[in-house]
Amino acid sequence: MKVKNNIKLAVIALFLAIAVAGLGYGMNAAGKVGGARTSQAAAPFAGSAMIPNNFSDLAEKVRPGVVNIQVSKTVKNAGMERFGGNPFGEGFPFGDFFGPFGGFGNNIPERRQQGIGSGFIINSDGYILTNNHVVEDADKIKVKLANGKEFDGKIIGRDPKTDLALIKIKNSSDLQPLKLGNSDDLKVGSWVLAVGSPFGLEQTVTAGIVSAKGRVIGSGPYDNFIQTDASINPGNSGGPLINMQGEVVGINTAIIASGQGIGFAIPINMAKEIAPQLQKRGHVTRGMLGVTIQDVTPELAKSLGLGATEGALVSQVLPGEPAEKAGIKQGDVIVNFDGRKVENSKDLPRIVAATPIGKEVAVTVLRDGKQIKLRAKIGELQEEKSAGMESPGQPALGVSVQNLTPQIARELGLKQTAGVVVTAVEPGSPAEDAGIQTGDVIRSVNRKSVKNVDEFVRALEKAKKGASILLLVQRGPSALFVAVELK
Repeated sequence: MKVKNNIKLAVIALFLAIAVAGLGYGMNAAGKVGGARTSQAAAPFAGSAMIPNNFSDLAEKVRPGVVNIQVSKTVKNAGMERFGGNPFGEGFPFGDFFGPFGGFGNNIPERRQQGIGSGFIINSDGYILTNNHVVEDADKIKVKLANGKEFDGKIIGRDPKTDLALIKIKNSSDLQPLKLGNSDDLKVGSWVLAVGSPFGLEQTVTAGIVSAKGRVIGSGPYDNFIQTDASINPGNSGGPLINMQGEVVGINTAIIASGQGIGFAIPINMAKEIAPQLQKRGHVTRGMLGVTIQDVTPELAKSLGLGATEGALVSQVLPGEPAEKAGIKQGDVIVNFDGRKVENSKDLPRIVAATPIGKEVAVTVLRDGKQIKLRAKIGELQEEKSAGMESPGQPALGVSVQNLTPQIARELGLKQTAGVVVTAVEPGSPAEDAGIQTGDVIRSVNRKSVKNVDEFVRALEKAKKGASILLLVQRGPSALFVAVELK
């Protein structure tokens, strides 16, 4: 009996010790309890800066600005669909937050897919930020506000490279936009909230901390993710990551499918650069330097006579592009671009892409152990575009194209550089049915010449579903007319 009583006393003592230790969360910086604790209890987010006691006021403040997004689309059966729809491709270890689609069946040529996601209001005009993979190729978008009201959503612009999209709702009033914060100010260990619709459970709020910054997860050329352990699941895609001031600091985008407490959010500063372009043009224009780069490993640093592994090593300089004109050479290490330090090869693409086209910038390189200052005039990165598939309801041709650059023209044995080159043909599309092939150069649409991708897309936008368009196609040394019936 004495042993049992001793055990009980030990348990009681341990419980009291834990309870007393818990009082420490009310202590001020000097380790004293009193006035400081009382003032903290009266604050909106009570508790110490270490562990907030209550997130209720913060959740109540931000939830009205978070929306549920429901989409549907018609897809052709490819016999290889996967549950959940990973936006980063087969074999990629990171899952997305987009809700599961329904209606699978390998023997059905076409079917409707349903999906769910999240988003948040950025201004009172009805503009909403979300992920591109939430609304991509959607035929219909429904946006549900926190008050239960539903609206039709329209895609204003998309940027697949950063997985961002801007949509809009009309005839809405009393919207409560969320304030956009500064993701550069985030510190590892800071508390954050994730708000969204995991598995369709609307207005779900979870809390965690910033686990890391600047994560590169292989989703694209501009990876710069915030890692968080706030609980997030399929359906959270596009929802906001909130700091303790109630500001959006990230857009929840991806998770590790096999992990727990490991989620990734796009920094809001990146979205703030891209959203105005999506609103104005529907797509993003990016700066281009014209180099191929790689990291400076310790072995390369030793071989190049460098004292550190910082910077981006130039492995190739593209002929005729801004880098060559500026005097950048193969083997140079770019350590500073437009006044911003280049830590590694992951930094440079993001910095260059955000630089205004036509701007002349200072570039510092290391060459033969010496620091050399150069100036480069930034060009425009030519993006591939999916023709006729830019918005719901637009007749689809089913090709991806890019501008016919002098380098591509030389590779194809062509002298002229006007037109667009086909880089991909969608299986079962009108283009494939008409015999369009990868490598074809489209010179004109309905007898009107097209010099670049923008002119080509504008020409297709004038066409209607069911109409037949006439393309002039250059294939090797031969030219031929091809009639394509749009669906």
